[in-house]
Amino acid sequence: MPLEEHEQFLSYNGEVLVFHLSKPKHVEQTGEKTMGLFVRRMAFNRDTNLFVQKSSGVFNMSSSHLKTEIICCSCTTDSRTGIILPCILMKKKKRNNVVEYLLLLLHSSNQFEQSFHFKLDYELKEDIRLFAGPSVLWRHANKLFYISSDTCTVLSVPVQVSSVVWTGEIVDEGTVVLGIRTACLSESEDEDEFSTSDRAIWGTEFFAYAIETQKMLTGTSFMPHAYGRVVSSVYVCKNEMLKKRLRVSLVAITHKNQFIWFQDGVPKGVCELPYEKPCSVKTAVTSSSDLLFIVSFASGNVCVVQRKDSLQVASKWQEVRSVLVDDFVGSGSEQLLLLFKDDSNTEVLSTFKITDLGAVNYASGINYKHDVPAAEGLQENGLLTVQALEARLQAGYTSVRELQQHLRLKKRVILESCKALIDLVEERAHVLPAAKEVKCRRQYSLVSLWDDVENPPHSLSKETPLASKVPERFIEKLWQRVVGDSLVVGVQLTESYYLSLSDVSLSLVLERGFSSISPIIKCQNKIIKLNRAFSASSVSLCQIEPPPKKIKLDLHSKNDLKEEFKGCSRVQLDGTKTVTAVTSLSPLLAFHRVCCIVLLHAKKQKRWNDSLQESKKITVVCGKILLSLDDISNGKYSVKMLRDNSYCTGSMEDILAVLAASVRFSFQIVSSDCTVTPVNSWLLGEMECIPFKECHNNVFCHKVGNVYGTIFNWTMKNPFEGLLTLFCRNLTVLFQCLHSLIRVLPPSCDVKLLRSGSKSVLTERLALALEEEMLTLRNSFLKELKESKAVNSLTWGNEPSKKISDAPVASLLDSTEGLQQFRKKLQNEREEGVLSMNQTMTGALYQETALKIAAAQISSDMLVWRL
Repeated sequence: MPLEEHEQFLSYNGEVLVFHLSKPKHVEQTGEKTMGLFVRRMAFNRDTNLFVQKSSGVFNMSSSHLKTEIICCSCTTDSRTGIILPCILMKKKKRNNVVEYLLLLLHSSNQFEQSFHFKLDYELKEDIRLFAGPSVLWRHANKLFYISSDTCTVLSVPVQVSSVVWTGEIVDEGTVVLGIRTACLSESEDEDEFSTSDRAIWGTEFFAYAIETQKMLTGTSFMPHAYGRVVSSVYVCKNEMLKKRLRVSLVAITHKNQFIWFQDGVPKGVCELPYEKPCSVKTAVTSSSDLLFIVSFASGNVCVVQRKDSLQVASKWQEVRSVLVDDFVGSGSEQLLLLFKDDSNTEVLSTFKITDLGAVNYASGINYKHDVPAAEGLQENGLLTVQALEARLQAGYTSVRELQQHLRLKKRVILESCKALIDLVEERAHVLPAAKEVKCRRQYSLVSLWDDVENPPHSLSKETPLASKVPERFIEKLWQRVVGDSLVVGVQLTESYYLSLSDVSLSLVLERGFSSISPIIKCQNKIIKLNRAFSASSVSLCQIEPPPKKIKLDLHSKNDLKEEFKGCSRVQLDGTKTVTAVTSLSPLLAFHRVCCIVLLHAKKQKRWNDSLQESKKITVVCGKILLSLDDISNGKYSVKMLRDNSYCTGSMEDILAVLAASVRFSFQIVSSDCTVTPVNSWLLGEMECIPFKECHNNVFCHKVGNVYGTIFNWTMKNPFEGLLTLFCRNLTVLFQCLHSLIRVLPPSCDVKLLRSGSKSVLTERLALALEEEMLTLRNSFLKELKESKAVNSLTWGNEPSKKISDAPVASLLDSTEGLQQFRKKLQNEREEGVLSMNQTMTGALYQETALKIAAAQISSDMLVWRL
């Protein structure tokens, strides 16, 4: 027999290990014969498409035996370290029919380590398995034996076994042996039960034995007993414990040339194998996440089975010497290495093929007559699949191109809007692209929406938002503060213009010089009363709008800037003097030094016909603010809250900055048995709060810890009821404050969160809003009738109507002429009624009327939702 027939191949960490024994040779010093077990580590070179030797090692041993050979090799876990290492089982046959077996471990340094050895009076021939430990299991005389590195003693399994089909790890059970044995009647069964059992019918049964726990598992969890006579090998793909029940997914090959897939002991699919006498099955996970099953046959043939919609043979090969599974090309997934028989070439790994039945396909020295393709039907299905995938790829490429064009156009719109905003801030006229420019470059040019309108409504043309030329004293003061990681910018309005403004918001715009980013800074607006005795209810936060029952378009008050800045809309400024904008500070400090322009957007209102309000959008440049890391590090804009005797001496800007950067929560505290005076003691005592010198109703918490900087406002309506408002940084601080408060309140106290303000205040505001809605409807309809051509011929308002009943009806009905006159009057009244219900108006008048009515209805709907 040629020497190469004794070679054993094993894959390990993407390399191929080639083991072979050398010929015995004499040692001159001792005069004994020695033999070497050689190993070569071979790695695949993708440049040359060949396997090259990386390193080698040798294990020398005495050759005074009759015969030495390699029984098997496998990769198993070393129980000492938990590392998977190559294991080689050697046989040394001595005289007197004594056979010695040696188990070796191969380390990464190519050093061999003898794990253990044992002697038997017979040779191992049937169902030899290597598993974790390392351990060796075999079958002899229908009995199972095993030995491990921990015991170094041969142990037997108390099970009569016909064959072993699988050995591996099962969750919560350790190493389990799955085999087939002759069915036997247990002591707990009687003859009637046995005669009708599945085991009695087929005469065989599956058994599963856990070696570590030394207990039997239910064999039917793996597959029915009916397959015991035909199954030759099994591979367990997945096992898990769900609800204290073992769930197993496995595949099996049979002597009938079948490949069967079982799920929890139930067959789910079957496939006919192309060759006879299948002997083993293993798996590979490829780059496309497909699970391939590699079936080896006794004749040296190999086939691959795929499980997609159904089990089918994907490919097959003949005259295969060995098949290995590993990541040989370093792609991160597994491939098949097929080593073919080739008598013309004696070099190791000279005739091979590496494939994953997909993108990976390397071959060297192969006579392709041995590479048998799959069935013609499978090839046709593959061709149709490729064509379908190509069509989907082309459609996807077209969609990507359209999306890219849309994104480029969207980017141009945003940049053009930013340029228009900057020109507005710097009081320059912005030139919009002309409509005719689009005809030449339709995909890339931008068009003003007003270019397509020949006669815009008079009401809309008046309200084009431009930078208003207003007196210099419109802005009282511009300030900025740093609170934690937030930048607070405040604008104080003058008294003269304050009462005539609504929908006030601030926006921050970076100066030119940052072309790679958007110049618009995202911020949140809050409006706070700026008088010496402001209350906690003076802070107006952004409310979440209710789910709309109908869409109401408000072209007059729609502000694109406020959508970008997420500001508050339609906030009534009753008693409001300062507008603040809060934004994140850290993104601005990334530029080390920035300059921002502060814009104020508002509606300037005036009365019209003593009932309706006419508004005009204005945009005011409030000034510029400078930010730098040096100023922030030196605390130039930090909030300073100091103690001065029994007061907190923070300025109004500091107080407003803390309020703007905080989250507001209001709680109603009601006690039925005793007064709520402990709240004030709790604030001044445990919470170490000090009232502001500027406004005594608000107190600042100086307690060390997370609650420092929290502002409280406590107002008692009566001795048994009060309103507590907190301005805190986050919810964690809120929970800490409430936890401390509940401990001092009496058990009978009821603490209720107020989400939308006082019920009485909301009710009063709703009544006013409904009255305003009614006046808007009435005055709009009166204006419509005045401009109608038919208003002079109709009776409305206080004019008395001429009715048929004015004339005596009985006298008209006495004669034919009277009856005709009655019919004529009745017809006239019908025509007048129809005419009054079908009045016409111009488009501009209708648009103006609809906008005013929608604005009034939105205000009342919001209050109804909050109430």
